[in-house]
Amino acid sequence: MPQHEHSLVAELAKALQERGVMLATAESCTGGGVAYAITAIPGSSHWFDRGFVVYTNAAKSEMLGVDASIIDAHGAVSEQVARALAEGVLTHSHADFSLAITGVAGPGGGSPEKPVGTVWFAWAGTGSPVLAERRRFSGNRDEVRQQSVEAALQGMLDYIQKSVVPA
Repeated sequence: MPQHEHSLVAELAKALQERGVMLATAESCTGGGVAYAITAIPGSSHWFDRGFVVYTNAAKSEMLGVDASIIDAHGAVSEQVARALAEGVLTHSHADFSLAITGVAGPGGGSPEKPVGTVWFAWAGTGSPVLAERRRFSGNRDEVRQQSVEAALQGMLDYIQKSVVPA
């Protein structure tokens, strides 16, 4: 694991443990990369509940309750789906916070509206509003996925630090 990613996970662990809360994830294009980074840290079971890898549209609907009509209307790589994934994680886990990632890692699958490297993130917390953000990363498939993992972790850390749950 890259040093920057390891540091982000350590900071995230500290923030969650100080608040006595749990995190769960929903990942599509990263295929479990965030959960892998989290569980590389000993003791992560104290603050990480579970990770959902929802690679297909059916998995998004079946595992996390994302309405198929949202996927049909906006596509799997969209703000609406990212938000629905983050909310679904909170509903289908024992976590207080969630993060969700859906994107186009490449090398194919992009479109003019959603080119390769387009990734939507969403972060949610019980009693806090869902925050969503689109990023565009460059590089090959592995680089897009790595950048997505780091952006998701940083976004989650920022979200928790600004949330209503005090340290």
